[in-house]
Amino acid sequence: MLDPDKIKSHLRTKRVGQKVVVYNSTASTNDVAAQYAKSKNNDGLVVLAEEQVKGRGRSGNKWVAGFADSVMCSILLTDCAVNAELLSLTIAVATAEAIGKCAKAEAKIKWPNDIILNNKKVAGILVESKKVNKLTAYIIGIGINCHQSKQDFPAELRKIATSIDIETGGQIDRISMTKRLLVSIESSLEIAEQNKDEIIERWQRLSTQLGQRVALIYNRRKFAGNCIGIDPENGLILQLDTGGIRMFQAAQTSIAKE
Repeated sequence: MLDPDKIKSHLRTKRVGQKVVVYNSTASTNDVAAQYAKSKNNDGLVVLAEEQVKGRGRSGNKWVAGFADSVMCSILLTDCAVNAELLSLTIAVATAEAIGKCAKAEAKIKWPNDIILNNKKVAGILVESKKVNKLTAYIIGIGINCHQSKQDFPAELRKIATSIDIETGGQIDRISMTKRLLVSIESSLEIAEQNKDEIIERWQRLSTQLGQRVALIYNRRKFAGNCIGIDPENGLILQLDTGGIRMFQAAQTSIAKE
C-alpha cells in the first residue's frame, strides 16, 4: 500500500511532494487535486490513489487499472513559471526518465502524452488547468502501470500496453517509483524555468516520433507529415505532406491512425 509518510521520508524535494495525500479509492486524483487549488500554499501537493473509479486520459478516454496495480497520482502546481506547452514536455521527460531508471531500460516519449517502454505504452499523462483568482493552476495527472500482468489488460490492449513488472520480470516497488517520479519532476521543472533548451534536447533524445512520419487530428482536421522538432510554446513541428511547416499544440491535438 502507498504510505504518505514513507513517500515523504528522505524525499529530496523542496516543493513537489512536501504534501502528500493518499486515497484508498477516489473518482479521479485530478479532480481531488483541483479542489486544493484555491490555496497557493498547496503548491506541489501530490494526490495518490490505490483505485480510481472515474480515471480519465486525454480526449475523454478512460484510465482503467486494478486496485494497487499502478502509481496513479496528480500533482498540483499553483505557482508555475513555465507555459502549458513547455510544462507538458517537461513532465513527459521527467516521467520517462524516472520510469527508465526504475525499469533499467530507456523509456520513450510518444507526444503528446504517452510513455513507451519496449514499444508499448506503460504510462499516460493528463495536464489540466484551472483559473483561480485570475491565476492559472496546473493539475498534472500521471498513471504508471506497475504490477499488471498481460491478462490484466483488455484483449484489445495487450499488444500495445505493458507494465514495469512485465518488462522487467520482477516486482517494482511503487513507493520507490513514486519517489523517483517526484524527484525527477521537481528537478526537471527547475531546469525548464532556467534553460528550456535542455528540456527540448532531452525530449528529442527520448522521442519516438522525431524524424518519423506522424498523422494527427487538430481541430477536427487531419494533418500528416514528417516530425522535424518541438517548440516549447507552440508544440510539435511537422513538415506537412501538402507543403509548408506547421506547429500543433498538445492541448488541441491527438495522434491519428494513417
